[in-house]
Amino acid sequence: MLDTAHNRPDLPPEIARRRTFAIISHPDAGKTTLTEKFLLYGGAIQMAGQVRAKGEARRTRSDYMQMEKDRGISVSASAMSFDFNNFRFNLVDTPGHSDFSEDTYRTLTAVDAAVMVIDGAKGVESQTRKLFEVCRLRDLPILTFCNKMDRESRDTFEIIDEIQENLAIDVTPASWPIGVGRDFLGCYDMLNDRLELMDRADRNKVAESIKIEGLDDPKLAENIPAHLLEQLREEVEMARELLPTLNPQSVLEGHMTPIWFGSAINSFGVKELMDGIGAYGPEPQPQSASPRQISPEEKKVSGFVFKVQANMDPKHRDRVAFVRMASGHFKRGMKLTHVRTKKPMAVSNPVLFLASDRELADEAWAGDIIGIPNHGQLRIGDTLTEGEALRVSGIPSFAPELLQSARAGDPMKAKHLEKALMQFAEEGAAKVFKPAFGSGFIVGVVGALQFEVLGSRIEMEYGLPVRFEASQFTSARWVTGEKAAVEKFTEANKQHISHDHDGDVVYLTRLQWDIDRVERDYPDITLSATKEMMV
Repeated sequence: MLDTAHNRPDLPPEIARRRTFAIISHPDAGKTTLTEKFLLYGGAIQMAGQVRAKGEARRTRSDYMQMEKDRGISVSASAMSFDFNNFRFNLVDTPGHSDFSEDTYRTLTAVDAAVMVIDGAKGVESQTRKLFEVCRLRDLPILTFCNKMDRESRDTFEIIDEIQENLAIDVTPASWPIGVGRDFLGCYDMLNDRLELMDRADRNKVAESIKIEGLDDPKLAENIPAHLLEQLREEVEMARELLPTLNPQSVLEGHMTPIWFGSAINSFGVKELMDGIGAYGPEPQPQSASPRQISPEEKKVSGFVFKVQANMDPKHRDRVAFVRMASGHFKRGMKLTHVRTKKPMAVSNPVLFLASDRELADEAWAGDIIGIPNHGQLRIGDTLTEGEALRVSGIPSFAPELLQSARAGDPMKAKHLEKALMQFAEEGAAKVFKPAFGSGFIVGVVGALQFEVLGSRIEMEYGLPVRFEASQFTSARWVTGEKAAVEKFTEANKQHISHDHDGDVVYLTRLQWDIDRVERDYPDITLSATKEMMV
């Protein structure tokens, strides 16, 4: 395994065997199905489920919210850990739906690599492009899986060209498909010179693989019809001449992506992809923080919260903070310092996730993702250390693109609604603004579907019917500047001012003109569309 910085010490073996990655894709490319198969191969579940299964028979494990089950989409990012060969995989499944992109962006700050899933018939889609940009910002290594090859799909070279052109990254084939759609038989493994054959009869069975000696091996003719074999030989020869060969260092630097072909629903190509993550994926990387970066091999434990999920178990009103361990060897019961409040916290019941099942985590190493149940002390962006005042940086919060005012269906329950909304604000599921004038709250989200999710969660988890109504405002900006300048500004623009759940001043606007006017009339005030989640 090549290390990016050559002067870094070797990682302890327990840390070096960890691979922490996210799966990104456009909705419906088959991301959740692929996650299920990973769990199946990792021995974590006995039978893989389908997102749209009939009845309760075999639902997916990673979609646990009622709404996810009803609609067949993933709404919130879920984390899972399992072993595969000698590796420990920490997998974060992210929502592909663009309405939940903020959850996804934050998740990408907590992983070392991304697996990009592409639909063989549709190629690179809009949401894939957006997520890819975020990976670019962080130079994340990317491995690609081209799914649904058992359906009618596009020409292999065409798919590869599209990835290279759209995403400006070198693509190198790790496997090559044999036939497409109904004729899809399997793949030729270009890295290990093996023939992988797909079994359509049993979807939960691992494909059989035949070791061959190059493309002239007579064993090929026994398993592949002549016209497909001829086409395979031609295409592989062309691919070897036209496309770059795999360079592990370029993959780690994020300039090159190996691509595997397969069909997740038929469990085909998944194992090869997992072997690839083990072989070419990065080990836990240093984490940027201030005043210094945190290296995974440091003895002292540190970690940061990248996601908070409330009411994962509605019976207990619990909140779980998802913490990515950045360094050290954590043991259950350790006292860690909560940097924002400077208070010690005894972490007595940390959990490891296996989709919706969780078990107590007795220990965790750098690279792992653990859940810490708490009653609201931990927020997104918080750092936990063994005493040193470090703050992990680079976790963004985006200005909402849609604003609506929220009212409780029962006016007597306005107080309860405030509590529920604050909980969702801390979870990062929505921005909640309290206007300086008037009553009620203004809720801001990135995508319209989030209002539905919020409404249904408030009703299910708190028993409160809630109404979202159109608001006169269309966007929100955080206000920063010298204290006196900010006070003068808020005094003059009271009807536009509100505060977010951290108490920061927010300027609500109706038109782009409002923003331009402020920039002209108040040169010492800055309006920004993102806020670093630092406290």
